[in-house]
Amino acid sequence: LPDGVEKVTFEKDKKVTNAGKFIIEREDHTIGNVMRMQLLDDEQVLFAGYRMPHPLEPRINLHVQTTAESNPSHAVIAACNVLIDKLNRIEEKFDAEVARKQREMAY
Repeated sequence: LPDGVEKVTFEKDKKVTNAGKFIIEREDHTIGNVMRMQLLDDEQVLFAGYRMPHPLEPRINLHVQTTAESNPSHAVIAACNVLIDKLNRIEEKFDAEVARKQREMAY
């Protein structure tokens, strides 16, 4: 990231309660769609969507609205934690399969 630019900033929605926009720098549709899908699995999330302001601007705007029992920041943190766990499980399975193949090839 360039100096003075934060990876994630949050802007609270002035019109809708329990809603806001996360501006995520240097990311694109890959993380936007994954985050949106994970957020929508949360029962406390009423709306989750993202957009890229412009194809040449390397950032996404992730919009989140939650029920009164939650808030957008908690929902995004929870979604990130679930995604980290999923990625760790994928990595473990991949490493185990690579090790298995290497053992097979050694014989």
